[in-house]
Amino acid sequence: MKWGKKNKSAFVDELENKKMERLNSKLYMENCMIMQENEKLRKKAQLLNQENQALLSQLKQRLTMGGQNDNNTPNSFTDLTLSPATNHGSSSSRKP
Repeated sequence: MKWGKKNKSAFVDELENKKMERLNSKLYMENCMIMQENEKLRKKAQLLNQENQALLSQLKQRLTMGGQNDNNTPNSFTDLTLSPATNHGSSSSRKP
């Protein structure tokens, strides 16, 4: 009887080990996919940041070259942060 119990225990241990290996492989693959997606998003964020910096530079250039007389251009940088959705009736913003 003892020999049979040892074999059964070893068999159960082997099954559990294989199950853990499969789970580990699955989690490893999920982690790799998450890291790939993270890298894509990081690159996209970097490109958006570069675009934002270029647009901000263009805006600063327009403002320093007299573009503030144009009705579509804000009169100060503080106006850039005030959109109609977030303004909530603030008297500091100017309407064209």
